[in-house]
Amino acid sequence: MEPFIHGIILAFGLILPLGVQNVFIFNQGATHNKFTNALPAIITAGVCDTILIYLAVAGVSMIVFSFEWLKILLFLIGFFFLTYMGWVMWKSTPEVNTNQEKSQFSARRQITFAASVSLLNPHAIMDTIGVIGTSSLAYIGYDKWIFTMACIMVSWIWFFSLAISGRKIGQIDKTGKFLTRMNQASAIIIWVMAIYMAYHLYTLLSI
Repeated sequence: MEPFIHGIILAFGLILPLGVQNVFIFNQGATHNKFTNALPAIITAGVCDTILIYLAVAGVSMIVFSFEWLKILLFLIGFFFLTYMGWVMWKSTPEVNTNQEKSQFSARRQITFAASVSLLNPHAIMDTIGVIGTSSLAYIGYDKWIFTMACIMVSWIWFFSLAISGRKIGQIDKTGKFLTRMNQASAIIIWVMAIYMAYHLYTLLSI
């Protein structure tokens, strides 16, 4: 029971802060007419988190991040992608009318963006390695798998909850003004993270 509770608390602690991934999933729930239309983003984010958690527990990701050039590459790609994504969010103007589909992400675009914000976020990857991966060392065998499954379960529940919350907000906001402001606020958060990533990239290159 201890590994299960430990995994739940730890995963919630990591996933609760407002990050790019959370912002994107929430927005998909809010801007789509049907909840099922946001499933590509939810499922992609869940699968990506599942992969990262498994690799962290297995120790594979720790080996990958021992290469300095790989960290630099991830920060560089992450900076440009977040800058672009912030621009897309800022320009997005959801409207509650018959033409709303124009402002919605297609399934392919949802999958691309969700995978990118999950796998091209060095901070999220390093948090997974440093916290979940390290914490998993306290367990072996069956207990380690219980710990891992608890972390994965929290990720999936959280992403579905975010999209559902976004959907409820989208239903309340009949004019679309709140969603527009929310998208702009999300864009600012994403740009701040891009700047923060650029700072870390500069630090790595200065060493």
